[in-house]
Amino acid sequence: MTDNTIIRVDQVSKRFIIHKDKSLKERIVNIGRRGTEDFWALRDVSLDIPLGSTVGLVGHNGSGKSTLLKTIGGIIEPTSGTVSRRGRMAALLELGAGFHQDLTGRENVYLNAAILGLTRRETDRYFDAIVDFSGIEEFIDTQVKFYSSGMYVRLAFAVAVHVDPDLLLVDEVLAVGDEPFQRKCMEKIAEFQAEGRTIVLVSHSAAQVGSLCDRVVVLHAGNVMHDGDPAEGLRQLRAGYEADRREAEHSKQQSGIVTTEPYHLHSADAYYAEDLESGDITLRLQVDINDPREEWGVGVALETGLGTSVYNMTTFGMPVQLPNTVGRHEVTIVLPNARLGAGQYLVNVGIGDAYGRTYHRVAPAATFEIPHDDIGQGLVRFRPSVTLT
Repeated sequence: MTDNTIIRVDQVSKRFIIHKDKSLKERIVNIGRRGTEDFWALRDVSLDIPLGSTVGLVGHNGSGKSTLLKTIGGIIEPTSGTVSRRGRMAALLELGAGFHQDLTGRENVYLNAAILGLTRRETDRYFDAIVDFSGIEEFIDTQVKFYSSGMYVRLAFAVAVHVDPDLLLVDEVLAVGDEPFQRKCMEKIAEFQAEGRTIVLVSHSAAQVGSLCDRVVVLHAGNVMHDGDPAEGLRQLRAGYEADRREAEHSKQQSGIVTTEPYHLHSADAYYAEDLESGDITLRLQVDINDPREEWGVGVALETGLGTSVYNMTTFGMPVQLPNTVGRHEVTIVLPNARLGAGQYLVNVGIGDAYGRTYHRVAPAATFEIPHDDIGQGLVRFRPSVTLT
């Protein structure tokens, strides 16, 4: 590894053996027959991660992202290939990992810190800060088997970020905590980034990945499909979700299973006004009505290319009567004076009823681009003025 590299993954593959026989009886009956199947969770994955970077591992369920993170962390040995790593590592790989159920929170703090390489004297020095960050002072001498999932995450994260790691591995567990604690965790991660520490993160939240990561690795069926720009990686991930949805629909049709939604989004287009002063966004939706119901409506959500939510609305409660006869109908929605900042935006469209049932949803259904401005940058656009007195 070079001086600037903290992790090197070189041609790593990981095979799991799936046993088809579920019971001892089945194994005896099937003696001599092949009762196992090979499943390759990773295939020839190579990555170099430099010091100070924040890398997001994303992909569909079963894509291999958590397996890759555990391989980097040394929890799983690769079937072939090598992983090189240096520096002190802290890992939050799954809920309660490294905790002993019969020990108290206090005892588990010392146990976890020892596993992560701290001496007892060092843990004594960090202990009050760990407990204060976790916010579970009154339960610190309670056995952790009585903890809720949120309390587990609070204590585990508090230990991980206070052991002075060079490398932090995080696998989705931050989604368990409540909103104030998640915000505290994000602030701590931002502090780590400012200090030049390295973070490798697995998350299903596009907004979280987009806001935290300077590099995204997209995995599919154990292969690296993209490694680089976060916006392009998240675009490919969404495209993969849409391709899977279409493939599932095609498979149902091929097998004779025909499912027709009462309401189906046939197409969607989005336009941004050329006049940057007005900034109107016009959405033109073509909706097929196959089986009219009592009441239906359209929901629209705008996101940045990195998954940050910008705006969402529904037609419910608006003074408009949508058509409700069989056939194809065009619905035009105008968002006036949308003074958005420069960049690409995604339009997600859902069709459903007032009771929360979704008939059809497409994400993204359309995209539009806003050109760069000469003054300022961000999610919104202003025409600033300066006055001197």
